[in-house]
Amino acid sequence: MRVAVIHDWLVGPGGAERVTLELLRIFNADLFALVDHLSPEDRERAIGGYTATTSYIQGLPFSAEHFRWYLPLFGHAMERLDLTGYDLIISSSYAVAKGVRVLPGQKHICYIHTPMRYAWVDTDGYLNDHGVQALRARLIRWQMRRFRTWDRRVSARVHRFVANGAQVAARVHQAYGRSADVLFPPIDGERFRLSERPRGGYLTVARLVPYKRVDRIINAFNVLPDHRLTVVGDGPELDRLERMAGANVRFAGSVSDDRLVELLGSSRALVTAAHEDLGLTPLEAMACGTPVIALKAGGHLETVPEHLGCTFFDRSEPDHIRQAILRHEARVSDLSPLLLREQASQAFTPRFRERMLAIANEVMSHA
Repeated sequence: MRVAVIHDWLVGPGGAERVTLELLRIFNADLFALVDHLSPEDRERAIGGYTATTSYIQGLPFSAEHFRWYLPLFGHAMERLDLTGYDLIISSSYAVAKGVRVLPGQKHICYIHTPMRYAWVDTDGYLNDHGVQALRARLIRWQMRRFRTWDRRVSARVHRFVANGAQVAARVHQAYGRSADVLFPPIDGERFRLSERPRGGYLTVARLVPYKRVDRIINAFNVLPDHRLTVVGDGPELDRLERMAGANVRFAGSVSDDRLVELLGSSRALVTAAHEDLGLTPLEAMACGTPVIALKAGGHLETVPEHLGCTFFDRSEPDHIRQAILRHEARVSDLSPLLLREQASQAFTPRFRERMLAIANEVMSHA
């Protein structure tokens, strides 16, 4: 059986890329994407050295730095990918990957991270975060209306949806009128393991973009000078965040997977303030026995166990985050790293592999 795995775009390592890599390994598949602009270092880390067959957007001017300029062409470009000769297509989709054309006799499974957020979930929030106003904002809203029409139409090409969590499954039903299996993304339980290192300061791990709300976390620690915060990640917000950070905030940049495990295993807690569709890093933290302090919303409601010593805050505002950190400090002696790891084990890689293979067999055997 020949299998093609379709990814939206490959420009850096992240949670969706880890899912795509696991799908490539499970099915010994070929990789396709709109664009592939990974650096050699990121290519190995994000997708295990694979190289994608790309769409015509790869060769357009300024594609490497500004491929998002071509958003109006994304759907057309995805539909032009040639998947002749493949028996099974698996899209790892948070935008347009699910829109590939399916030929007679082919089957299509979509592992969906979310229907595209800035089309279906929070267009206004996206525009506000990026300072988009006036004519450009109206143009993007018009484009998002067009995209939703296209996205709803091409969803009919998918034979089976698999959502990364219950919240995304509900969103799939709302957007496309389709049901979806729920399967957490895979976590390498051999790599993310319990540590005997002493636990020091706090940690946040995120792409440094506005919706991750890292600025709110930093502001909370600016008024907690006795508590240290390490920020892992890179992105366009880095310079601004460095300027606003106090002396107790350290920026580690992008780190290797091994270094991330060390940091997770030696932190008092992971702090995350974004409204996530699921949130992979909290599961990785718990696999290391590390509790999570998180926004009480979205996918965190599925993955972050308050009864096991994790702590929620209701709003992504500095004072709410600060108070959650102080509440966590008051109960830190009651934590059980073993119980946190057991909670995370539902997402370990063997379960993901087993379930994806079973779903593929079911889809391929259905006439």
